[in-house]
Amino acid sequence: MADAVPTEAAAPTGPQARHVIYCGVCSLPPEYCEFGGTAKKCKEWLEEEHPDMHECLYSEEAITASLSTLSVDAQKRAEKDAKKKEAKAAAAETREKEAREQAMVYIKRVERNKRKYVTAVSGLEAHGMDLKKVAKEFGKKFATGSSVTKTASGGEEIVVQGDNSDDIFDWVVDVGKVPEDNVECIDDKKKKSAG
Repeated sequence: MADAVPTEAAAPTGPQARHVIYCGVCSLPPEYCEFGGTAKKCKEWLEEEHPDMHECLYSEEAITASLSTLSVDAQKRAEKDAKKKEAKAAAAETREKEAREQAMVYIKRVERNKRKYVTAVSGLEAHGMDLKKVAKEFGKKFATGSSVTKTASGGEEIVVQGDNSDDIFDWVVDVGKVPEDNVECIDDKKKKSAG
C-alpha cells in the first residue's frame, strides 16, 4: 500500500476581494460623496460611522495634499465650487425643512360596510418616511393587513385594516416625530338614510 503524500494548501494567486464601504446617505463609496448633492450629510455620516476613514479623507493634511496637486487657477475654482455646492446644499436643506414643517399628515377612518373600517394615512412621505416600510410596521404593530395604494389624485397612501386611527396618530407623533399640529384625523362615515 502506497503512503499518502501530504499536499500543502496552495496560497491563492488571484486578486483578493476588497471590503468596500458604501455611504449610508448617498450609497456611493465615501471617496465619491463630494460629487453627489448630499456631501454635507455624507461627511457627517462618515464621521459618525467610520471616523478613521473620515480622518483619511477630510483631515487638513489630506485636503492640503489633494489641493497641492492642482494649479493655482484650479485651486481657486475648486474652492469656489466647494463654496457654491455647500451653499446650494444648505439652501436645499432649509427648503426641505420648511416644507416638512408645513406638510400635513391625514389619518382618515373610512367605513366600508356595517361597522367595518379601514384607516387611510397620507402625507408621510413629505416627512421623509418610506411608505412601504411604514406599512409593514403598521401591519406588524396592529396584526392586520396594511398596504400602500394609489390615490385618485395620483399620490400614495397607506391603508390599514380596522379602525386604528388613534394608535396611528400616536405612532406618527411619537415614532415619526411629526408635530401634532401637522396631523389631522378625519372621520369619513357613510350617510345613513332615514326611513
